[in-house]
Amino acid sequence: MKTVQELEAKLAQPSEALIKDIAAIDGDIMLLGIGGKMGPSLARLAMNAIKEAGVDKKVYGASRFSSGGLREELEADGVTTFPVDLLNDEQLKALPDVKNVIYMAGNKFGTTGNEHFTWAMNSYLPGRVAEKYRDSRIVVFSTGNVYPITPVYQGGATELTPPAAVGEYGQSSLGRERVFTHFSHKYDIPMAIYRLNYAIDLRYGVLLEIAKSVKAGKPIDITMGHANCIWQGDANEMAIRMLNACSTPPTIFNVTGPETLSLRWVANEFGSRLGIEPIFEGKESDTALLSNSAKASKQFGYPKVSILEMIDWISEWVEADGHTWNKPTHFQEREGKF
Repeated sequence: MKTVQELEAKLAQPSEALIKDIAAIDGDIMLLGIGGKMGPSLARLAMNAIKEAGVDKKVYGASRFSSGGLREELEADGVTTFPVDLLNDEQLKALPDVKNVIYMAGNKFGTTGNEHFTWAMNSYLPGRVAEKYRDSRIVVFSTGNVYPITPVYQGGATELTPPAAVGEYGQSSLGRERVFTHFSHKYDIPMAIYRLNYAIDLRYGVLLEIAKSVKAGKPIDITMGHANCIWQGDANEMAIRMLNACSTPPTIFNVTGPETLSLRWVANEFGSRLGIEPIFEGKESDTALLSNSAKASKQFGYPKVSILEMIDWISEWVEADGHTWNKPTHFQEREGKF
């Protein structure tokens, strides 16, 4: 992949499993918070799967649409958009009722110093959305940050690991889950909680940050030492397919790749492709923020894009100075401060 257009086309390419599953979903789909990193490509993927399945279904997207041109691009792709502030109750109530909701709204970066907004977005808004969409099924985007840091040898937190969120972002994200779960019980709303850790494409993510540091000859902090990641296209597919796995009370899925990745190994893989010796600082800890995705793999199959494919693609992208987003993951953060 050499261009953003090729990348977007790849991200929007549905698998046979998604085409089959989207045909089985009754009703239209609403993406709340479509303007984030994953929303636009998820919407395009859903649109393409609907076309391939030959079914009559609409995809809606609600967001502030603060970035210029995104709303027009999505409309051109067939997505019906709604410019709204979801914290504005009247605007939220005015959105159309739909059978299927993928809830992607939230706040992470910039939490420090603006904690009140993060809690409003991550823990208050879910209650308002659950009241509005009490007759829908809802996939709730969450994060692996609700888990504690765990020993590397354990292979990552499972869905049965008791949450122990560190920092206000992780705590408020756990608040999101708890509030949605309350309303799932109250109104018998089928839900699935989608704990993501971490999605990547060629423009952002853990792997890109490491590749850029290798190319620039910058030291790579390996104190965290290990991480998980998943190709954004695979993560998007699971979010849509999860609409068929909703239940009351909510079922939980860890969404990430199957490997516990050594960041030293990742950097050396980029180094061999870019012809540059990586520079490291720090020493790997015995613990890391890791998720075990075995349950999601059993339900939806293993991700289609492998870790070595991702490393190959990102190496080529970085060598060609491909377009990137200034949206760091802060994967090195061990204290939960974002």
